[in-house]
Amino acid sequence: MNDHIIRVGITIGDINGIGAEVIIKTFEDAKLFNTSIPIIYGSSKTLSYHKKAINNEQFNFLSIKSAAEAKPKKVNVINCWEEEVKIELGVQNANGGKYALLSLAQAVEDLKQNKIDVLVTAPINKDCVKEAGFEFPGHTEYLAHMSNTEDVLMLMVADNLRVAVVTGHVPLKDVAGMITKELVEAKLRIFLKTLKKDFSITRPKIAVLGLNPHAGDRGTLGDEEINIIHPAIKTLQNEGELIYGTYSADGFFGSSNIKNFDGILSMYHDQGLTGFKAISFDTGVNFTAGLPIVRTSPDHGTAYEIAGKGIASESSFRNAYYLACDVYKTRKMNKELLANPLVTQKQKPEKNRR
Repeated sequence: MNDHIIRVGITIGDINGIGAEVIIKTFEDAKLFNTSIPIIYGSSKTLSYHKKAINNEQFNFLSIKSAAEAKPKKVNVINCWEEEVKIELGVQNANGGKYALLSLAQAVEDLKQNKIDVLVTAPINKDCVKEAGFEFPGHTEYLAHMSNTEDVLMLMVADNLRVAVVTGHVPLKDVAGMITKELVEAKLRIFLKTLKKDFSITRPKIAVLGLNPHAGDRGTLGDEEINIIHPAIKTLQNEGELIYGTYSADGFFGSSNIKNFDGILSMYHDQGLTGFKAISFDTGVNFTAGLPIVRTSPDHGTAYEIAGKGIASESSFRNAYYLACDVYKTRKMNKELLANPLVTQKQKPEKNRR
């Protein structure tokens, strides 16, 4: 396989939050330039402002007009706006949403036109982007719409810990009504596919959490497990897939049992992400599974309370950058292997099981 320098598109996120800071700090790691070319969609003036705010003299970048001009071994910046922008660090306002959307729109357009290979998104504030005219609950739903993908899966990744959610950015009061056998089954199928295609796990083993406390306690605390979730699991088991559950979320995340699975499917946002972030806060990555493109983001938000103070951790963003590149390379490898008639299924590399 020919080596390919991966062109990584990066959105700047909310200009009043920590997005620019964690981006700047991420590129203190020189290894990132060995196999990738970073292209930031934002503004050189905005980056310079944040660089000065955190007193980072080492960070340098190259302003370019298009992704085609991006240079290796450089941090490249495409100016998505030219005007002077009032940056108010730590303030939640319409400007934060407006310029985050300008960055996102241009990056996604370049991704659609294959000018970049993968996308890493810095945090946005949902209220701010909504005020700026954004009609989607978050990045995940927007990218699904832009790629004409009906169903995707929010997947949180930290090394071998992978937690997905059946229902994403929806109010808790609506969750129970949204849980159906068809939806749980569909999410499991996406999960299985991404573990195989994007993480090279040939026989993934997935744990499924229950919806209710103690996974319903045999119907005493709710019957969704019996009537909805278990039948979905059984369907996949009958097809030979390694799906197990339901497990009670509190006991599951508090035990060593999480090490026995390649993936964990939770029923709703906070059920899965609370456990995930308790274990891997500041290092986890949000990966949108099911998309034809590769998109990752850090597992934290805009963190207005520490914006501009120079104390934000870049670990999650840097991990998101690495994961985007890893998934891209894995997909490319699998595609090339499938296209090679001399390589049979049994000869294809299998990731070592834990």
